[in-house]
Amino acid sequence: MGFESPMPVQEEVIPFLLGEDNDVIALAQTGTGKTAAFGLPILQKTDISVTQPQTLILCPTRELCLQIADDLNDYSKYMEQLKILPVYGGSSIESQIKTLKRGVHVVVATPGRLLDLMNRKTVNLSLIRNVILDEADEMLNMGFSDSINAILAEVPLSRNMLLFSATMPQEIAMITRKYMREPKEIIIGKKNEGNKNIRHIYYMVRAQDKYLVLKRIADYYPNIYGIVFCRTRKETQEIADKLIQDGYNADSLHGELSQTQRDYVMQKFRIKNIQLLVATDVAARGLDVDDLTHVINYGLPDDSESYTHRSGRTGRAGKTGISISICHVKEKGKIREIERSINKTFEKAEIPEGKAICEKQMFNLIDQIEKVEVNEEEIASLMPPIFRKLEWLDKEDIIKRVVSLEFNRMIDYYKEAGEIQSVEEHSEKGKKTSIDRNGRHVAEQGFVRFFINFGKSDGLFPNQLIEMVNKCVPGKVRIGKIDLRDSFSFFEVEEKESQRVMNRMNGFEVDGRRISVEPAQGKKGEGGSRKNNRERNKTPRFYDRFDASERNKEKPWRKRK
Repeated sequence: MGFESPMPVQEEVIPFLLGEDNDVIALAQTGTGKTAAFGLPILQKTDISVTQPQTLILCPTRELCLQIADDLNDYSKYMEQLKILPVYGGSSIESQIKTLKRGVHVVVATPGRLLDLMNRKTVNLSLIRNVILDEADEMLNMGFSDSINAILAEVPLSRNMLLFSATMPQEIAMITRKYMREPKEIIIGKKNEGNKNIRHIYYMVRAQDKYLVLKRIADYYPNIYGIVFCRTRKETQEIADKLIQDGYNADSLHGELSQTQRDYVMQKFRIKNIQLLVATDVAARGLDVDDLTHVINYGLPDDSESYTHRSGRTGRAGKTGISISICHVKEKGKIREIERSINKTFEKAEIPEGKAICEKQMFNLIDQIEKVEVNEEEIASLMPPIFRKLEWLDKEDIIKRVVSLEFNRMIDYYKEAGEIQSVEEHSEKGKKTSIDRNGRHVAEQGFVRFFINFGKSDGLFPNQLIEMVNKCVPGKVRIGKIDLRDSFSFFEVEEKESQRVMNRMNGFEVDGRRISVEPAQGKKGEGGSRKNNRERNKTPRFYDRFDASERNKEKPWRKRK
């Protein structure tokens, strides 16, 4: 199959799985050779004479289930009589039951369909010796926690268990404590770290320019083959429809499509009839597609783990890839959080100019012309009339006409389109407020300056203050300058929204501490009163409370009664 030496995860995992009573937790990114890492040793340990399931592999999606089963069939090409059964929803459960009755050795399953079979008493897990949870963090993100617990409760206690995950959220730690015996933890790279072969790039743009920037990215990389991630089904379909209308090889993948439609789209994508697959996180989980050049985030996800999974679709099996994020200014804080989580630095890129895009496209065409294979025999009879037809043109004229034929539309588009400017990122901490002749701080024109009773010593940062406003006040609020002090802060909002912001924010608490927002006029510009300091010292830092609540998936914000 072309394997010459084991990849790091294979080198670490295979010896443990070949042993006895070895539970393993392997933290590794997708595309690092995980299937062979668990597939080769479990196949070697399978007793062909026993026609009952001996290995159970659980994975989050139908696509990944089929991919694992196909890989195992490839690995076991010379193991006669070995039976591997993929079990998943969206296909005939009766045919899966018939195959189970005839006898299988390895079951690769999605949790929901396996539970259906267990409830019908048609699958026997009593002889299972190995359980593999592949992409366990994604299964938990998709809400399979209860299903996994129900399945593992029916598996013999004497089995070996292997858990593969790209990240290590708290829910996985709970599973390991409950079901695994002193597991060996194998980390390829650093825990929760992103793939080293992936470049992380972001464009900072206005919200109304996001689609235009997406088009420019697609044009700037003529041979792009990637996934565009959107937040909602509606947005996914809208972006895919726009790309198709604008002449791109694109299609959508989301939860509202039937299984037949999803299979059709994925088949087109795998054979590269589609260059850009526009998908939601849920629909794209578990996709195992080789050679993706790009992952494009049409806006950042809510958490760094989702970003890790998205970017992990590219840069697989030692190849390089690019993860691009199209962001607006309010997502600057998310970029910093993701950087800390994956231990990578994002590169800020300038939006490609029309001239640079046209040059890229032209040179790509020239490369294709240089590399095209000419079948002399097939075209020999066609060439004489073509030569006669074009004999009045010299070489330069022919080249100019070929280029014009291919690029007139694109050249005209970018000549009329104008350039899109990146939004300038100003460090909120560095913004200076205006001061009048009496030494008082003055808000920008059209804005109102407010005092709030949280400051630096509470662990408050500008992005968290912005998020606090957004969570407390429904709708869009434009926030101006932010001025962080020790025990309190000042911030500015548009004058037309000022009364609503003050009324709404004063109706909330953060872990029992009332948010106090007042007009800044008359407030002291530096330091804080002893009362404020005493109040602050009694409460945990804002950042600690915020971070802990996010980990526990509970909101720190509570409407006051």
